[in-house]
Amino acid sequence: MNFHGQVALITGGTSGIGRATAHVFAREGAKVVIAARNAERGEQVASEIRKLGGESFFLATDVSKSNDVEALVRKTVGRFGRLDCAVNNAAAYTGAFLLTADFTEEEFDHTLAVDLKGVWLGMKFQIHQMLAQNPPGGAIVNTSSVNGLGGAPMGALYSAAKAGILGLSKSAALEYGTRGIRINALAAGAFDTPMLNNVFDRSTGGDPDARKKAEEGFKAMVALGRIGDPREAGEVIAWLCSDAASYVTGHTMIADGGLSARFR
Repeated sequence: MNFHGQVALITGGTSGIGRATAHVFAREGAKVVIAARNAERGEQVASEIRKLGGESFFLATDVSKSNDVEALVRKTVGRFGRLDCAVNNAAAYTGAFLLTADFTEEEFDHTLAVDLKGVWLGMKFQIHQMLAQNPPGGAIVNTSSVNGLGGAPMGALYSAAKAGILGLSKSAALEYGTRGIRINALAAGAFDTPMLNNVFDRSTGGDPDARKKAEEGFKAMVALGRIGDPREAGEVIAWLCSDAASYVTGHTMIADGGLSARFR
């Protein structure tokens, strides 16, 4: 992969898969823009990349707000001149740990606003920029989940949002393929991220022994027998954005260590 001279924008880039993806793009020569709500963590990741010799800056962004996302793309282009790759990765912690009928309307609205609307807003402004720039074109990857491939007990809202991302990605890929924009989705499995650790903590009540047992039980369902390193997801995302994947669009790339292989 070679992203020298290219500009990559990553939402939810302060931890987990987003942070790892930012590092992969920077390693391959891209100028990296990191967007998230937590300014302290965002500045830290941008600083990590600069210390390694890359170009990066952070913009505080709430992806559920149109003005924030529009400003994010505008400021990215103002700083680096164009936008070649975009990764819509931000996600909320709501949408799980309740039965479908027990979620509040506020929890529904918040989950869909961040996890689904946030991806759509990202694509909306990223696509307009990619069409307008010279030369036009670019690549977009939207982070979904294996939970979006089917149902997830105690996670209906999260699954619904992640399934919606797949529909958005495929529809947009069909619309903009002949105009030089490729759009794909990553269906991520279990990666060692703060979000997954939160799931283990909440599901076991913080009990260390129960948590260890839950982790081992989960690993037993994965064909590779382990939880993924976030950088492994970042490598897949970067590949989807690279010229090596120039004939790949409208695709749902499943990276889950074989977790879902028995069901699909």
